[in-house]
Amino acid sequence: MSTTKKRIIIVTGIPGVGKTTVLNKAADIARQDYTVEIVNYGSVMFETAVSSGFVENRDQMRLLPPEKQRKIQKTAAETITKKAEQGKLLIVDTHMLIKTPEGYLAGLPEWVVTTLEPDVIVLVEAEPESIFSRRSKDESRLRDKDSALEISTHQNLCRAAAITCSTLTGATVKIVTNKEGMVDKTAEELAVVLKGVN
Repeated sequence: MSTTKKRIIIVTGIPGVGKTTVLNKAADIARQDYTVEIVNYGSVMFETAVSSGFVENRDQMRLLPPEKQRKIQKTAAETITKKAEQGKLLIVDTHMLIKTPEGYLAGLPEWVVTTLEPDVIVLVEAEPESIFSRRSKDESRLRDKDSALEISTHQNLCRAAAITCSTLTGATVKIVTNKEGMVDKTAEELAVVLKGVN
C-alpha cells in the first residue's frame, strides 16, 4: 500500500462558464512550484468503457444500461485515485451536474466522490447573463439554449450538490467567480487553492 499522500481537487463548472480556460491557467501557475496533472473524468470514463468492451465511440456511452454506467463511473474513480497516489497534485475536471432532457444527472454520485475523497471541491461560476452571452457566441459547440434564469438555477443546484459531496467526504467547497475579462485574476485565485492542498 502506498504511503504517498493522495491529493485531489475536483474542479467543476457548468458549460460556458470558462472552467477549462481558468483551470489550465491556474495549473500553469501551480506548476511553477508543484507537479500538477489535470485529469478529465469523462475521458477516463470513456477509456474505461472502451477497455471493458462496452463501447467503441463516445456516442454509445449514454446508451449503456445504468448498471454498466455505474460500473464505469466507479472504475474510472478508482483509476484516478491510483494516479493521485503517485505523489502528484491531481485536478479532476468534471461536471457537478449534467443537464439532460429527463432532468439533472449527478456528475459525482456517492460511489464516485467517496472513492475519490477529494481535499477540495471548486465551483467555477460566472454571472448567468455572462454565461448566456458566451454560449450564444460560441459556434464551435452545441450549447444548451437556456435562459439566464435556467443558468442561475443550474449553478445553484451545483452548489447544493457540492455541499452534499462535502458532507460525504469532508472536502471543503470553494467558489471562484470568473468575471467577464478577469480570467487571469480568477486563475490566480484558483491557483492559491491548488497550492494550499500541498
